[in-house]
Amino acid sequence: MNKRKILMIGTGGTIASELGENGLVPELTSDQLLRYIPDISDICRVDCIQLFSLDSTNIMPGHWVQIARAVRERYRDYDGFVICHGTDTMAYTAAALSYLVQGSPKPIVFTGAQKPIGFETTDSKQNLRDAFTVAASDMAGVMLVFNGKVILGTRARKTRSKSFEAFSSINYPLLAMVQDGRLIRYIAPEHEEEPVFYDRLNHHVALLKLIPGLDCGAAAWLLENNDALIIESFGVGGLPAYEVGDYYETVKAGLDAGKTVVMTTQVENEGSDLSVYHVGAAVKRDLPVLEAYDMTTEAVTAKLMWILGQTGDPKQVAKMFYAPVANDILAFQ
Repeated sequence: MNKRKILMIGTGGTIASELGENGLVPELTSDQLLRYIPDISDICRVDCIQLFSLDSTNIMPGHWVQIARAVRERYRDYDGFVICHGTDTMAYTAAALSYLVQGSPKPIVFTGAQKPIGFETTDSKQNLRDAFTVAASDMAGVMLVFNGKVILGTRARKTRSKSFEAFSSINYPLLAMVQDGRLIRYIAPEHEEEPVFYDRLNHHVALLKLIPGLDCGAAAWLLENNDALIIESFGVGGLPAYEVGDYYETVKAGLDAGKTVVMTTQVENEGSDLSVYHVGAAVKRDLPVLEAYDMTTEAVTAKLMWILGQTGDPKQVAKMFYAPVANDILAFQ
């Protein structure tokens, strides 16, 4: 039986880091990482490319486009893809690839590590083995594989900063687990016969996390200098009253100027529902804001950048926002 052919794409991150004078710095290439796990040849055949070597703090939307382009240019030549990435912004990149490469029948798998591969105690080797196991399977679409979990790309979030149990699936079940080299599937991701690729993003999307007492001037500035603003409100969602300025009028002015505003929640699980309290109901009733419902902030951010890269028409923006892509939004009404 012929082993599946997988492309490993290196981007840097902790997994590829070595200790320098000022802390960990990504230094190792994909080929060098692969030498630490020679038993991967038992799972699949692997080719490697190195796109860049960056701490994921320095990964920008332009890099997302480069990763998607690398997959697109080599899509016919491989059965699956493993993308090594830093953990801190991996959920954003996985979400972005879910919009830039839609409906892929082949697995596109993100992984990384909390400890560099050269450390004596590291999660790097097992995460890579698990990622290649998934990439060589008949799973489909963009996924994140970490600590045995297989998470849909639009539902991943880093929820622990140091431990190996770093990522969670938010408001959606795990797709699968990898245990002792064996893939245990729970959900078969939807896919098309052929993927649809995109190469345009609009990065002029801002995020405002509300805190008690924050003046609405921050929202006004962000709306003036961006094409879209995501407001992470409290609980199920709403805008503060007049003691901290007129958020309602600020948001209305932004919307009247053609900007997009999305209301979401700071709460990790269960999503928003603006209709519950008066602080949200008036906003939902009177203003054409979009509501994130059960979407992650990472997915909202990437989806807005993708949508605004295709259109600036508010009606089309709303239509595309509420159209599910890779099961990114399910609880909207």
